[in-house]
Amino acid sequence: MFVVTLRFSANRAEAAKHMDGHNAWIRRGFEDGVFLLTGGLAGGAGGAVLAHNISRDDLDARLREDPFVTERIVDAEILEITPGRVDDRLAFLKA
Repeated sequence: MFVVTLRFSANRAEAAKHMDGHNAWIRRGFEDGVFLLTGGLAGGAGGAVLAHNISRDDLDARLREDPFVTERIVDAEILEITPGRVDDRLAFLKA
């Protein structure tokens, strides 16, 4: 499982030009069953993605398809988490 932070860079002003492509990229992530959650970071610092059922290499490739990443609007950081103890509602993450 991965937590990806997408923090705005100095090129943030270009975000509006690429918002449709970024939203399409998010939509594909949900349709493919990879994204569990997306949302904004507090203070308007960027966004975050919770992803599962994907390898690190495939996630890296997927990030390279996000216009916000390719146009350097955000800097992506990936944290890999191996779930240990989880609430019963999230038991599927341990599979």
